[in-house]
Amino acid sequence: MSTFAITLPSGVTWEPKFVADINKEKCIGCGRCFKVCGRDVLQLMGMDEEGELIAVDVDGDDDDEYEKKVMTVGNAANCIGCESCAKICPKKCYTHAPAHA
Repeated sequence: MSTFAITLPSGVTWEPKFVADINKEKCIGCGRCFKVCGRDVLQLMGMDEEGELIAVDVDGDDDDEYEKKVMTVGNAANCIGCESCAKICPKKCYTHAPAHA
């Protein structure tokens, strides 16, 4: 058992799994995961025709600079392993993994 795993009062063992990757090919940039995460883990980015990521200007209108918007892991260290982002993702873009001590 990992040092991060805990045994719940019901006797079930739970081990947090932290966000490891978001599949940018599947992601539609809907923002559902961003809204459910209160830990500032995720960051919305634009992706150009070559697949390069571009910061999204939330105040300006630069939509023609990128092909689509995708979610990225901006601050992985803030993740608490709840997996709420994966649970709400309609395209199943998320990969999570347990922490290694």
